[in-house]
Amino acid sequence: MNENRAAVASGRVRLSVAEARELAEGALRGVGYRDDEARIIADHVIDAALCGYEYSGLAKILNIPDSAHFREPRRPMKVLRETGVSLAFDGGNNVGMLALYYAAEATIKKAAAHGIALVSVTDAWMSGRSAYYVEMIAKTGLVAIHTASSSRLVAPPGGAAAAFGTNPIAIAVPSARGPIVLDMGTSAYMMTEVMLRERLGEELPAGVAIGPGGEPTRDPSLARRGALLPFGDYKGFGLALMMQALGVLAGSGAEHESDYGYLFIAFRPGLLGPADVFNRHVTQLIDRIKATPRQPGVEEIRIPSERAFRSHERALREGLEIDRLVFDALTALRARAG
Repeated sequence: MNENRAAVASGRVRLSVAEARELAEGALRGVGYRDDEARIIADHVIDAALCGYEYSGLAKILNIPDSAHFREPRRPMKVLRETGVSLAFDGGNNVGMLALYYAAEATIKKAAAHGIALVSVTDAWMSGRSAYYVEMIAKTGLVAIHTASSSRLVAPPGGAAAAFGTNPIAIAVPSARGPIVLDMGTSAYMMTEVMLRERLGEELPAGVAIGPGGEPTRDPSLARRGALLPFGDYKGFGLALMMQALGVLAGSGAEHESDYGYLFIAFRPGLLGPADVFNRHVTQLIDRIKATPRQPGVEEIRIPSERAFRSHERALREGLEIDRLVFDALTALRARAG
């Protein structure tokens, strides 16, 4: 990529999608990934960037070599146990954006063959956007549910230290509109965005984190040594607790601080009724909700992920912007690949 092809203004760099992909894959090869692995991870982070999630976009690549997990040996994934409708994977200490991609593929194959699938992954880390996987599964006509438990990053209500992970849940259902996708973390803020703010020297919003002594903080470095807070107080905490329990089911250990547990559930809508009727009724449900009378000043009722899908379409045409510091760091990693 020639740098003069990238428009630079106010510390921002504009890239075409092709340039972003070249940069991402080059940086990943620079830290040791094979070409096929680099393509899978790059597709994930570019999809996040296209959807408007800059902290989960190209900047996330920088978090990979910074992780303590990355410095430990990785192994090929292996099947720990299998039945007709289930698979349990040892992720081999691979980055989650690789391990969960392979697990999502296995989920699709199992559900296609048997109508339903239950797939778990442990010993993997940094899985990225959960929406990426459930959308991938739902595009094949399946209903998809994905849960994740992570290392201790979030304090319970009233707690002064981290006790559980950011623990997202994602659900996608097929419809005539395409997949309807919900993806939500159970913390008030995502640790990936804390890391990006720290890298860029920016403060956090108020009320999302505490420092190492339990005091409220807007300093990302103090938040990383302290804890995030759950969204909605006990509601977010309750959801996070259940996601952590499902992580234990997936193979993570409750006694370890950095265990991750990932679970996929997918099934054919046709198991419970005609799939075409289900798709039509889901589409009608969305149309009815979007037609709800609006309050003054509200232009549109949006459904989950609608903004992200529109951002994706627009960015495919117009390209992506990333921070200059992120661009320079990725360029330095790419240079290692030679």
